[in-house]
Order: sequence, then C-alpha cells, then structure tokens
Amino acid sequence: MMPQAAAALTEGAALPAGTGAVIAARGLDLTFRTADGPVQALSDVSLEIGRGEFVSFIGPSGCGKTTFLRVVAGLEHPTGGAIAVNGMTPDAARQARAYGYVFQAAGLYPWRTIAGNVKLPLEIMGFSKAEQESRVRKVLSLVELDGFAGKYPWQLSGGMQQRASIARALSFDAGILLMDEPFGALDEIVRDRLNEELMRLWAATGKTVGFVTHSIPEAVYLSTKIVVMSPRPGRIIDVIESDLPAERPLDIRDTPEFLALAHRVRVGLRAGHAYD
Repeated sequence: MMPQAAAALTEGAALPAGTGAVIAARGLDLTFRTADGPVQALSDVSLEIGRGEFVSFIGPSGCGKTTFLRVVAGLEHPTGGAIAVNGMTPDAARQARAYGYVFQAAGLYPWRTIAGNVKLPLEIMGFSKAEQESRVRKVLSLVELDGFAGKYPWQLSGGMQQRASIARALSFDAGILLMDEPFGALDEIVRDRLNEELMRLWAATGKTVGFVTHSIPEAVYLSTKIVVMSPRPGRIIDVIESDLPAERPLDIRDTPEFLALAHRVRVGLRAGHAYD
C-alpha cells in the first residue's frame, strides 16, 4: 500500500468511493512489547467488510482473531499498516458510538437487574430516562427476554445472560456489532438455539457483524464471509464468500453446500500451519 494511502486511512479520511466498506484494513501489523521480548500478533492483514455483512473470524487459539476485533474497536493500536472504521480512525469511531461489543463472558453486574445492565451504556451516554426505558424494552424484546427485565443475572441461565449482553450492545443502535466468541462456553444445544436467534437478530437489524469463533459449523452457519487465519502471527489464509441462502434452518448443516464450505475452512486451517 502506498504510504499516502495508509496515512489517509489512519487519519480518518473517507474510504475510496464505491468500496462500500465500513471496516477497511490495509497491511495491518501489531507487535506487543513484553518482558520476554516482542510478540507479533498480526502480520500484513488486509480486509474489507461491507455494510450489513456477517463476517466470522476463525483460526487456532492465539492467532490474532480477538486482537483484530480489538483493533477495530480501538482497544488495541496497530504498529504498522492502517485501518478505518466508517471512514474514521477506530478511536474516532469509538467516540462516535459506531459499534457495540459483546465479550466472551456476559459481564453483567450482579447488583443490577437485567434492565439495569442493558441501560448502563445509555445512562453513560446521557439518554433521557424515557428514552432509556423505551430502548431497553425494544432490545429485550429483540432477544426474547421481555419478561426478565426485573430479574438479576444470577436468576438467568448462561444463554439468557449472553442474550442480555447482546441486548446491551444493541441498546444504543450502533451500526456495527463486534462479538468475541460469545457462545464458546455454552453447551451445544444452547449454542444452536442462540445461533438461530442471532441470525434472526441480524436479519431484523441489518447490523454489520464481526464474529470470532473456534467452531467451523458456527462460522459457516452464521456468515456471509468467513476469514480463515493462520497461527501467530495472525495472517489471513482465506476469505470465503458464502453462497448459502439467507434463510438458514439448522438442518442446512447437513446439505452438500454447507459441507463443502466447512471443508474449505478446514483446508484453510490446515494450510495455515505451513507458516509454523
């Protein structure tokens, strides 16, 4: 990438006309400085994510999937290359409330009700009480927790707590939803149910989603695009465009089309180890 273009992205200039990208990375590198020496987490990562896409990141543990998501969110800063979010730097996008973030653990405050947890970012952002109540009702309905606003986190199952966490991320209606392996600790039955609900939510809201997972079936089922990453330092091995239909019942996982996509992901994961 030309130095001038990299500078334009890092300074928050508009993306090139016609790309349609809400997230654009060019030659991204990130090296952590540790007491034991430098650790390179990302190497030469270039990627565009278009508006309304559902993009999953899959790769072995420690390959930089979460690190890339944190760079998008402005929680980590690259040591090379460039990245823009909505045509801005990640820090500017964060200040503009461009994204909601769902972590691996639900992270709900035990002394707050579910409604209280969901409205927390709205309180911080200064929404009126009436607007807070309206938004909380709307997002709890979206995640099918209508009757649980007055409950406390310990009164809900793990899957319900994660739904509350998603509701919190949706409460201020950001256009981008970043999800860091939100269902990894759940059993397969609950995970399947939440995958279905997430597909429904995505269809209903039109958000742009970045989703980290270790599960090949989950990545293939949910995504319009699957990004396969190598072991550390994280490189992009393959970007797989899904041709599965928008309507995806769970039994689509038994179809030849689904299995072919899953096979390509596995091939990419195996190829990634050539960098070891």
